[in-house]
Parts: sequence; structure tokens; C-alpha cells
Amino acid sequence: MATRSMQDWFDAYGVSHQNATNKLIHWICVPTIYFCVLGLLWSIPMPDAPPISEPHRIAWLAVLLVGLFYFRISLPIMIGMIAWSLLCLALCNYLDHHAAWPLWAICVVLFVLAWIGQFYGHRIEGKKPSFLDDLQFLLIGPAWLMGFIYRRLGIPY
Repeated sequence: MATRSMQDWFDAYGVSHQNATNKLIHWICVPTIYFCVLGLLWSIPMPDAPPISEPHRIAWLAVLLVGLFYFRISLPIMIGMIAWSLLCLALCNYLDHHAAWPLWAICVVLFVLAWIGQFYGHRIEGKKPSFLDDLQFLLIGPAWLMGFIYRRLGIPY
């Protein structure tokens, strides 16, 4: 079976993302969900880790695996998503040290609210979320938004 191009993925994802309100909701909720997943992974305690090792290696491992997923489809999208991931991890680090609430609690609240927003957007759209047909669309959603940014900047993917 031939590998889908990035544009093939975007076209398939775009079928259930035509409504302007749903798209706006996705611009808010998809990056929020992506951040929250990394934040929850960041928050997993590593009790057996030596003090000099990276205590948040599960989040870093997730970024590596996500990078590999994008690499097999599009190097430019992979670079953008790694950059976004690093910004998310920097925010995780900041909130982990400076927020009034624990990072995991912030992420749980935002994650639930963002998924409510996503399903509301799809209710407006009148179409089910793409990931219900193929779980890979959970990673295509953030890349789909990155694709809009790339097109706006004239960056090929």
C-alpha cells in the first residue's frame, strides 16, 4: 500500500473540517490538547531516575516518536511540529515550576474543556471527528494547522 502524502492526509482531514466555526474551535482546541498530552506525560513521576538524568523523559520520548511519525510523511512538517513540541515542553517546564496548580491538574482541566470544544465543533459541522475512522488523525490535526501556517508563509511541505 502506498504511503499517503501530507496533502492526502490534509485533504482527508479537511472533509470533516469545512465549517468556519469548527475550524476556529480547532485552532484553539487542537494545540491545547497537544500541549496537555505533553504536559500529562511531563507530569509522570520518575522515582527511579538518577538525580542527574532528565526526569521528564517520557514527554521527550513522545516528542521523538511524534517526530518520527511526521518524518515518514513530511520533513518540513516534522520540523515545524518538533518546534511546536519544544515550545510546549518549555511551557510545561515553566508551569511545573511557577504555576499555582500542579501541571497535571492544569492539563486535565484544559484537556477536558478542549475535547468538549472539539466535539461541539463537530456537532456544528455535522460530521464526526476524523480520528474515529483512523487514530492517526489525532496527529494529523496539529499538522493540518501547521499546514495552514506553512501555506501562509509560502513554505512547501
